[in-house]
Amino acid sequence: MKPRDNMIRLRQFKVAEKHRQVMQLESMISEFERMASELDAQIVAEEKKSGITDQNHFAYPTFAKAARTRRDNLMTSIRDLKQQKEAAEAELLEAEAELQKAERLEVREARAGSSSGADDQRKEMIG
Repeated sequence: MKPRDNMIRLRQFKVAEKHRQVMQLESMISEFERMASELDAQIVAEEKKSGITDQNHFAYPTFAKAARTRRDNLMTSIRDLKQQKEAAEAELLEAEAELQKAERLEVREARAGSSSGADDQRKEMIG
């Protein structure tokens, strides 16, 4: 196996790894969004049950406060994950570009090698 083949395989692995990372972040974001929407529904239900929607009211439901805090934490995590996803997508694009360069270089070298090999054969036949 040529060193160039190793480089291409390394680039392919890097692209696959970055793609997996982006997919994993997307999955986490969607799961957190689902959890946040469930918490929203629970908050509304609890406020409706108690009849108190003012968070500063002394009788505001403790469960609603806790659910609101968890939801806010999830929203913060979602924002952070979206930033990580954007960075991972940029790294994926960069890795794909590097892979394409390596593949084009391999094709170019293969063409150059086959044409010089054909020239050598012609010289041997003539000589």
